[in-house]
Amino acid sequence: MLPRNFTDKIQGNVSKPCFWKSLSPGQNWKSKSMRSFPEEFVKSTPGAFEHRVVFSVRWGNSWQLWLEREEKDLFMIEEDWDEFVDDNHLGPNDNVFFRHDDKMFLEVQIFKNDGNEIIDAPPEVEPETEPFHPTTPKNSHKETTTASASASASEFSDNWRETHGCADIKNPELYLLNPKKPYFVKTLTKGNDVLYVPKTVIKKYGLKFGPHLSPMHYLLPGDKINGSTKIYGGGSAPCFNGWVDLCRKYNLKTGDSMVCELERSGELVTAVRVHFINKT
Repeated sequence: MLPRNFTDKIQGNVSKPCFWKSLSPGQNWKSKSMRSFPEEFVKSTPGAFEHRVVFSVRWGNSWQLWLEREEKDLFMIEEDWDEFVDDNHLGPNDNVFFRHDDKMFLEVQIFKNDGNEIIDAPPEVEPETEPFHPTTPKNSHKETTTASASASASEFSDNWRETHGCADIKNPELYLLNPKKPYFVKTLTKGNDVLYVPKTVIKKYGLKFGPHLSPMHYLLPGDKINGSTKIYGGGSAPCFNGWVDLCRKYNLKTGDSMVCELERSGELVTAVRVHFINKT
């Protein structure tokens, strides 16, 4: 049952399986009970959550959490859940809404007790999808009432690592095939299941995307990897599946950066051309 004072702030399809978490007296966000999935939610999503789950929030970050069972109960493992709690600075005045999106994916919205939704990364947490620059300040924690690897691939990865390890990230435009095309810089963090397009980039270039699950491609030198368009947050947070396959194929690691040049067919974004900048 959704709390009445939050119902009108939930975006997207509330008919999908969903649940809330908020603290009861004597609890904190790292209590074991906070790591569990409600029994009714698990029953309503048969087969969706076997080994892991991926949380995605409004500002584009995502977390992968591994799961464990204790008799009939399903839990997120303590280390992964605690990281999610710490990264989002969850406190006694926070309420967290989880909605099943597709298979192991959950959309997550965080609200204060007064109903205001958190839509930007907390202090000292860099949004994954914002263009990277070593001197870029962290976003502030704002609120709103308006409720984001093979023989040739390995050889390419190793050669690139040797010749481009010190690329100048201050000039990403130098990597573009067409300097007039939209782009953003992506720096890998722990959660890399999908590739979000920053809202600032969408607004700047007036980007449009195909329908949910429409095909798209990742383009690299001599390679093309298939993916699909995903639409989260009632259309406010488009992203692309298949990103995790690219990261594995090219052995990408946390801290590696790349320029993502967006290719359009007509008005719709249909491909991401990936230019590696630096790898760890």
